[in-house]
Amino acid sequence: MADTFLTVSLSALKDNYRTLANRAGHAECAAVVKADAYGVGLAQAARAFAEAGAKTFFVAQLSEAVALRSILNEVSQAFDIYVFAGLRAGQEETFTGHEIRPVLNSLAQLDLWSVQSALPAALHLDTGMNRLGLSEADVAELINQPDRLKKIDLRLIMSHLACADTPDHPLNRQQLDRFNRLRDQLPDTPASLANSAGIFLGAEYHFDMVRPGIGLYGGNPQPSSPLPVKPVVGIDATILQTRDVSSGETIGYGATFTAKRPTRLAILSLGYADGMIRALSNTGWLNIDGMRAPFVGRVSMDLIAVDVTDIPLDRCRAGTRITVVGDTPDLNDLADAAGTISYEFLTLLGQRYERQYQA
Repeated sequence: MADTFLTVSLSALKDNYRTLANRAGHAECAAVVKADAYGVGLAQAARAFAEAGAKTFFVAQLSEAVALRSILNEVSQAFDIYVFAGLRAGQEETFTGHEIRPVLNSLAQLDLWSVQSALPAALHLDTGMNRLGLSEADVAELINQPDRLKKIDLRLIMSHLACADTPDHPLNRQQLDRFNRLRDQLPDTPASLANSAGIFLGAEYHFDMVRPGIGLYGGNPQPSSPLPVKPVVGIDATILQTRDVSSGETIGYGATFTAKRPTRLAILSLGYADGMIRALSNTGWLNIDGMRAPFVGRVSMDLIAVDVTDIPLDRCRAGTRITVVGDTPDLNDLADAAGTISYEFLTLLGQRYERQYQA
């Protein structure tokens, strides 16, 4: 019954994991699967990464970690799961009961976890992102009160790069230097700094573990460079109707597009409810047999109008299934057209797609 189709390549997920793991050299390659594995499906992605060799997983929230533990236990119990958000009072039993590790982001979280009989955890140092993590002053306080850390089974010290997708940004080096300086004051523990983009900054950013996210799912970690991974997601939509409009007529809500010539339109069953965000209005495009067909007028909740005037009639009839996201344009191309990033596209994928997972 579906009119929109989302295809996820499991082989591409596995290949991308192996590509990034190889690029990371001797460092362990974890897999970040937060936000329903960036929108592609937590269960399917986690199993694919496990089959490709992942042993450590990161999510954003505790509820995601509990779901992930259930999924991974079907494969093996020998996986480590970390929660970026850390923990709040009242969550301790859930963490321990499901063998989930918090990323401790503050001294208060550290003290809360220390009551849990030295169970494993990670420690997050803020090196310039100014979101979560211990400040330099917090680290100094820990050094002056070493007993606080002795109660923690510290398995990982980590931080997060703010500008790794811009390789020549000076903050990359500043964060690397700050991370090295802070971790030198703490117990000798495996360290992690690099996200997907950070992997491509070089071996000195890899430490003991890298934590790719968007690169696993076909997003370009460094948009100024060629795509180093395989596309994972494909989106197809059905043409509901074709129609001819005269020169001078307007199209869609707000009349934001006026036809400059007699124009044939294909109306697709696709819209911002399916993750084709409104910013693609009059900027998005798709490829039909090597010919560019632009979005015209506003993207609405359920419909997109596409100018197919120059496309052969037999390729654009009502009921025809058209590829919207594939090799060209891919996820990154449409993100560029909308003035956003591939992360946003993936995580906004709606629930109306018929999802097809290809081995």
